[in-house]
Amino acid sequence: MTNDRVKVGEVRPSQLMFTYGIGSVVDLPYLSALVMGLDDWRADPSVAPTISEDRLLRAVRYELGGQVVKLVAPPAVADDFTTSDPFSPANLVGVPVATFPRWMLCPRCERLASLDSGLFKLDPQPWRPEYTRYIHVNCNRAKNPPVVPARFLVACENGHLDDFPWIDFVHQGRSCASPTLRLIEYGPGGEARDLEVRCDECNAVRRMSDAFGESGRISMPGCRGRRPHLRDYAEDGCDKQAKAMLLGASNLWFPVVLTTLAIPTESARLEQLVEQHWGILQNLQNLQNVTLLRQIGQMGDFMGYGDDEIWQAIERKRHRDLEKLEEIPTDLKTPEWQILSQPNPNNNNDDLRLRSVPTPSRFSHLLDKVVLVERLREVRALVGFTRIDSPGELDETLAVGGVRAPLSRRQPAWVPATDVRGEGIFLQFQEQAIQRWLAKGELTAYNSHFRGSHRTWRLVRGIQPEDDNYPGLRYVLLHSFAHALMRQLALACGYTAASLRERIYSRNPNEIDGRPDPMAGILIYTAAPDSEGTLGGLVALGEPQELERHITTALHSAQLCASDPLCAEHEPSKRGLTLHAAACHACLFAPETSCERGNRYLDRTVLAPTVERADLAFFE
Repeated sequence: MTNDRVKVGEVRPSQLMFTYGIGSVVDLPYLSALVMGLDDWRADPSVAPTISEDRLLRAVRYELGGQVVKLVAPPAVADDFTTSDPFSPANLVGVPVATFPRWMLCPRCERLASLDSGLFKLDPQPWRPEYTRYIHVNCNRAKNPPVVPARFLVACENGHLDDFPWIDFVHQGRSCASPTLRLIEYGPGGEARDLEVRCDECNAVRRMSDAFGESGRISMPGCRGRRPHLRDYAEDGCDKQAKAMLLGASNLWFPVVLTTLAIPTESARLEQLVEQHWGILQNLQNLQNVTLLRQIGQMGDFMGYGDDEIWQAIERKRHRDLEKLEEIPTDLKTPEWQILSQPNPNNNNDDLRLRSVPTPSRFSHLLDKVVLVERLREVRALVGFTRIDSPGELDETLAVGGVRAPLSRRQPAWVPATDVRGEGIFLQFQEQAIQRWLAKGELTAYNSHFRGSHRTWRLVRGIQPEDDNYPGLRYVLLHSFAHALMRQLALACGYTAASLRERIYSRNPNEIDGRPDPMAGILIYTAAPDSEGTLGGLVALGEPQELERHITTALHSAQLCASDPLCAEHEPSKRGLTLHAAACHACLFAPETSCERGNRYLDRTVLAPTVERADLAFFE
């Protein structure tokens, strides 16, 4: 990451999608940096290669417009001796950032001022870039002490972000000829009520607690519509009120990410190879380029195919891609379901390798198939972000709900993306068993209760229409089972709980476009940004005897929670506060990166009998 052509730190590519993406604030030891929009990025193919995944690209184009032509990996350079020199131009390749907030505090003299005041000077640290800082050059308490970012800023639900209005806040509308501010802390706890803003020029004083709660709703000004990651203000302004927030608050930035698994779309071997190496082959202009690549040893996987055959396959793919880009994407999961539920060894490649195994004998009347995913590739694309409120729900295709902030001033021609390797276990449930369970009379009233909670939850958050995207009890069952099994597998597979992810395939018959084919399955997989995700520890637990033991243990664990009877008695909130029933951090909740629905639509009473009720269990 670079700030004013000074390197200030490093983050992993996956963090640029889920933690420190465009518009987010990165906390460093002595300063905080705002990740800038795509207008400031350098999409140089030498350091930011194109990621090939046609299905995800079509979904991104549907969200952001047809001008998006590619998915690009974040810029990175190889870790070698050329980048160890901090003054090398190659060392400045990275994601552009800017100092934010612009107001800084000197801990020694308690002076609070903007960087534009000239009181603070940047002190770069070439050999330890993460310790780059600003210093107070004329401090009367110490010699050049380092300053820290002011801990407060303001944001709104429309995705705007701004510095805290320190001068207006302390003076409450009164004029002051030369404001000289200090932030004084009177208590040891660091709470807002222990902090006081004081102006030495006019002796104006105000407690920071006035910026929060009911008094904050009255005293805080309207949002100015500032978009610092784009270096501008919203053209139409903003009708929201600015809300005071703490620097580093968890609700300051929520990513809107589209995710898909790379699956083979062609059955012929040559077509698969072209698709697999499309990141390089898409740049070839003629047959001679194919010959040149072969001469320099870049076509080893194409042994047995002539240059003319390869060029014709490249042209066919380009023609197909042009046609597909104009298609309206339906959903990202149906093609994955078709591949996973009907594994064909002939379609295996370096991105997806499937192997069917027998179902555990104890659960053969409930499970239809077990498929070991010995290798997979997951691709993620960032299409926007929200503040204050999360993006809402995820339906079968795209993100909905919330006010998505843009990634650039103009319509983007590309979006940042990452791809990671992993392994997993796919379980397909028997549709007849699902239908028998859904036909239980007790589930009718229970389903109405869950649906009412879903409606209220969306109504409270302003997501319209309120009744849309209710996943139903089929999804609740599959989702709860995935969480219970993930928690159990994490104890034995060698991966951390945060390294496991779920993908739920749930659809009732005739639910979408009159399709008669239902879906009922889960994929538990690893998607780590390094070699940890492909060590084979998870696939080994999918063998029949091992899987039967772990499913049995997971169901036994779901019967009793350390928080019972409170957990078992919990019902979906009628006030829109929660969207789960008998589930908590002690039994079913998973890390944020592992769950596709933010730990919503969970209930262990649909899995096994609990101390509260036993009439809803699918596994009797």
